[in-house]
Amino acid sequence: MGPHFSEQTFDFLDELEHRNEREWFQEHKPVYEVELKERMLAVIEVLNLALGEFAADCVRPPNKSMLRIYRDVRFSNDKSPYKTHLAAHWPPRGLEKAGGAGYFLQVGVHGVMLAGGAYSPQPPQLRAIRDYVLGHHLKLRSLLATPALTTMAQPFGGNKLIRPPRGFPVEHPAADLLLNRSWALVAHLPGDVALDENFTDLVIERFRAFAPVVDFLNIPLATATPLEQETATGRRRLA
Repeated sequence: MGPHFSEQTFDFLDELEHRNEREWFQEHKPVYEVELKERMLAVIEVLNLALGEFAADCVRPPNKSMLRIYRDVRFSNDKSPYKTHLAAHWPPRGLEKAGGAGYFLQVGVHGVMLAGGAYSPQPPQLRAIRDYVLGHHLKLRSLLATPALTTMAQPFGGNKLIRPPRGFPVEHPAADLLLNRSWALVAHLPGDVALDENFTDLVIERFRAFAPVVDFLNIPLATATPLEQETATGRRRLA
């Protein structure tokens, strides 16, 4: 029996959607600590063991993988202090701040979301991916066509460009791929799968299917270093 969530987990999150206020959260924080945080950390522990087999560079301490439930409201019109879901992410070691492709898990009353790749790469990372895809699009298409991915995940989505980005050849055979702004594979599951003792098996199965595409993306992303980011935005010039 693997770690999973409980009915109390979802009762808490459901109520939080309606009572998103510090007073309510503090009153019910003992439930959060046991039924949400402890369970999420236990799930991450098991996922780390599996990632060690096919994505060792993404393994990190559970408390580092688990995202805070507290929202950053500094620049948001919505001042609700708490997220109404649990989440964890696994960026590759050395690319945590430089925008590497990794793995993501979100659990909430409205469903479970799994992702692998680079969801919203910054301009230097986006350019690096597109440059690499120009010469390796056949490999990428082959990876995206594997049965595991076509049956378990949605291909790159998001708000795609209408035409190839400026500076890239319009007639290139990779032109359709270059329209992507998001380079993450996404899988959606019903929320109640998180209550099942086989929950981590379902997550691992999808993360394992994502892995070849994640590895593909990290080849160009490993070259988009922080220095190059600053240079691309004009904040620093190369010597």
